[in-house]
Amino acid sequence: MADASVTGSCFCGAVAFEIDLPTLFCGHCHCSMCRRPHGASFVTWTAVPPEQFRIKEGEGELTTYQSSHHGRRQFCRTCGSQLFCWHEGEDGTPPKMIDVTLASLHGAIDREPAVHVFYDSRADWTVVHDALPKRGGESGTELLDDDA
Repeated sequence: MADASVTGSCFCGAVAFEIDLPTLFCGHCHCSMCRRPHGASFVTWTAVPPEQFRIKEGEGELTTYQSSHHGRRQFCRTCGSQLFCWHEGEDGTPPKMIDVTLASLHGAIDREPAVHVFYDSRADWTVVHDALPKRGGESGTELLDDDA
């Protein structure tokens, strides 16, 4: 799959993009910065290096929100679809990866979701019964006890 690509778009189709495989990861994020703008219990993300990502149509339809000192999120200004999260380096270096919402892709990627991150900050009403590792703590990626 190393030479494969997958297309994606926002809900209304104004923004179209493409990623090249392989991806860097795939996981479910339970942090409030993902849950609240998506209106969901958690968001499933995958990521690729910026050189494996292309906007095919509608770059001018993207709106950017600086959600933290190191992350900026992009969404469609027409339909509001949250699509991407760019991770700037702590020292101002260019992004090493871009997160892409798995639900915005039109096809399968090279991996299944493999982890729950920020699980200890999940919505109180969220119950997960899968066998994936559940991580949390300050970084969101520390292994949690089984009863978290």
